[in-house]
Amino acid sequence: MTTIELIEVGDPTTTRWLPLFATLVPAGFPSPASDELEELFDLNRILFRHPEATYLIRVAGESMTNAEIHAGDLLAVDKHLEADHNHIVVAVLDGECTVKRLVRRGSGWWLQAENPDYPDYEITDPESLRIWGVVTHVVHELIPGKLTALLRSRD
Repeated sequence: MTTIELIEVGDPTTTRWLPLFATLVPAGFPSPASDELEELFDLNRILFRHPEATYLIRVAGESMTNAEIHAGDLLAVDKHLEADHNHIVVAVLDGECTVKRLVRRGSGWWLQAENPDYPDYEITDPESLRIWGVVTHVVHELIPGKLTALLRSRD
């Protein structure tokens, strides 16, 4: 199963205003950038929709790579949301913590890996499963080592 590390965060209700530009950035051919600022935006409004019930957790392992969840990523997990078919969840199955996609197959429920090299887990005993929350966002590092350094600096 994928190993995850719980990360303590500060007060998610603290507002951090960031500039949000009205123009979209093309991923193909470049176009002239707009200097027009649409508004200031607080990223907490997206990541922490239910701040009292949301936590960040770090991923280890490769079982969710086809869902673009990679080792070292941070997941925003909302305990307030009810897990449903096709949601990615943080769960404890038979005492082991994992991140997987919750899927309904026929009349049964499964925790599905998003990498064919890893097995899916049929939930045969609902009492053996605890859902810790629904993954709402993935923070993926594009400059390797920066997030790890930041997290180490808080120790």
